[in-house]
Amino acid sequence: MSPIRTAIIGLSSSSLNTWARYAHLPYLLSAEGKAKFQIIALCNSSIDAAKRAIELYKLPPETRAYGDPQTLAADPDVQFVVCATRVDTHYETILPSIRQGKSAYVEWPLASNAALAGELAALAREKGAKTMVGFQGWYAPAVMTLRDLVRSGRIGKVLSSEVRGAGGTNDRTILPTGLKYFTDRKLGGNVFTIGFGHLFDFVQTALGEVEVLHSHMQLQRPDVKIRDPSTGKILETVRSDVPDLMFITGTLQASEYVASGATIHLRCRRGQAFKGEDPLVWTVNGEKGEIRLSATGGMSIPATGHAEPIAIEVHDFDTDEVQNVRWVWHGKEELNVSARMVGTLYEAFAAGDGTKYPTFDHALKRHTQLDEMLAHFSTP
Repeated sequence: MSPIRTAIIGLSSSSLNTWARYAHLPYLLSAEGKAKFQIIALCNSSIDAAKRAIELYKLPPETRAYGDPQTLAADPDVQFVVCATRVDTHYETILPSIRQGKSAYVEWPLASNAALAGELAALAREKGAKTMVGFQGWYAPAVMTLRDLVRSGRIGKVLSSEVRGAGGTNDRTILPTGLKYFTDRKLGGNVFTIGFGHLFDFVQTALGEVEVLHSHMQLQRPDVKIRDPSTGKILETVRSDVPDLMFITGTLQASEYVASGATIHLRCRRGQAFKGEDPLVWTVNGEKGEIRLSATGGMSIPATGHAEPIAIEVHDFDTDEVQNVRWVWHGKEELNVSARMVGTLYEAFAAGDGTKYPTFDHALKRHTQLDEMLAHFSTP
């Protein structure tokens, strides 16, 4: 089969730390990636900006340069559009391509809120567009290993689960200039929607859907310092309206692996954990045993956090023994860890089984859950 003709929106030459460069491009330029996908176009803020990126990343000279999403969407040769821009531009950036019925991969969050995400999902269904959203936690090896342990029956049916996480940003009181927008809830990209949103998705990927019964959120530190990462200087202090502490209690959907009425509780906060404590500890309590996942990289294990130590242990109640469970990468180890997981999403998309990757409709479910939680929160 010929490679899928792909365009990327948001592969910038002005910032070498973009997610598109770090997590998407390494796979797409690998031998595996080139066999399935062919980058034929870039779209940035201007045609010149796209041309600079083509040159910087040494893409073929015939790669097309676009300066706006509408012109890109009109290109009949483009089959698949990757949107890796800031979340508040996702809707307007990908909408023209969905209107043309093109396949699309949009980073999470799909849009700034559930209403806009719903519009994109409905339009994609209407146009028959194949879609994917960047929940790469679906293919995080530690998450897959925990899921497989649950499904193996080793601990019996799940009775309850607890998640204690810290992270979302590196510091509890400071943001770099590039993440200042994390303080403005209406933009849709922040520690709740991104940090907690990814975690809430991969927990449900492993254990099943959650019916949220109660959510309580707090904004502990509304005054956020903005720091220039190049100089280390604090440039300003801004007022945030985004919660930085979340308590969520719900019920897991009963299944072959989960007992009826099984409870889940999540407590997540922005910034550092208690000194010396793992910033992510996730336990799954079953009839015959308990699983504990401890991650030094915290809530970011669907991304860079998977490069840091992650331990999975199983306590067998009958023998009272605790066994360490090894997890492994399944290929792509020449790539950075984020690109490995993103690359596996790409491969699932190329294989064509829509149950093996998160779609716009899946993202809409998560948006709806998060928006319903936020509806109960208001700033002081």
